[in-house]
Amino acid sequence: MNSIFEKEKKLNEAINKLNSLDFNNPIMSEKIDNLKEQKNQLEIEKKDLEDKYFILKDEYEKLKIKISVLNDKKTNEQKKEMEFSEKIDELNQETDSLLEEIDKWQM
Repeated sequence: MNSIFEKEKKLNEAINKLNSLDFNNPIMSEKIDNLKEQKNQLEIEKKDLEDKYFILKDEYEKLKIKISVLNDKKTNEQKKEMEFSEKIDELNQETDSLLEEIDKWQM
């Protein structure tokens, strides 16, 4: 029970100290104005950084899409090269076969 009264007494003392603070103090007013100015400046910087972040994020997404398109093109080109190589191999085999036939006819 005694601790409750002690806590109440301490709270009352704290309230009295807070009530006795003079907010009209010019030094305190100047510090508060300075802090408000700094806060406003930080908010402006934060807004600028957020804007830059969103711009970079958009650029990143665009580049990501471009890379995807380029990778698709590369894959298609590789596929075409493989098909071309296969066609060349087929033609070489046909040419060899035809040469063998010609050799047979010449004999």
